[in-house]
Amino acid sequence: MSSVRIPSALHEVLGERQSRLGLVLIAAAAVVPVLAVAPALADVPVWRAVLAALLVADIGAGAIANLTRGTTDFYAARPRLRWVFIAVHVHLPLVALLLDLALTPALVAWAATTVAATVINLLVRHPEQRIVAGLLLAVILCGLPLLPDQSPALLIVSALFATKVAYAFAVDHRAEARDHDTREAGSSAPAEAPA
Repeated sequence: MSSVRIPSALHEVLGERQSRLGLVLIAAAAVVPVLAVAPALADVPVWRAVLAALLVADIGAGAIANLTRGTTDFYAARPRLRWVFIAVHVHLPLVALLLDLALTPALVAWAATTVAATVINLLVRHPEQRIVAGLLLAVILCGLPLLPDQSPALLIVSALFATKVAYAFAVDHRAEARDHDTREAGSSAPAEAPA
């Protein structure tokens, strides 16, 4: 499938290249959660609704974009940026504030996601990284509905946020493929002539 070269200003969001289908799916993932939280958006002033909708769209899009080859490869080559990405993702408390939703469940979900993403990122070369990430994501997702003052809109956004940061981003989804490519390249190198 043909890929599209991504402008450098968007590399941290989409990587250096993306498939056309990937771009369509990422766009759809940006729109769907905004529609899902539309009732909460309608309850606040327009400027706050617009800012919240942009953050929610970014969370939804990132939950898919971070699974793609383009984004995964971009961050795998830049380990320091992986830590920056985790540190700057404070979207969830901001969405709660903008939409007048309860701040406590947003802070708990944000903190749990950040801790999980940190643990998963520390396991970046571990063969069971994906399994650990799946377990931590499952724990977060099971805990979200149990938080006091949880609203449907915040539950949706929190679940997507945890998926985006703790699983889709923190896991190096292509580590095995890159390791395989490296082994293949090493085995195809010509043997040195005996001295």
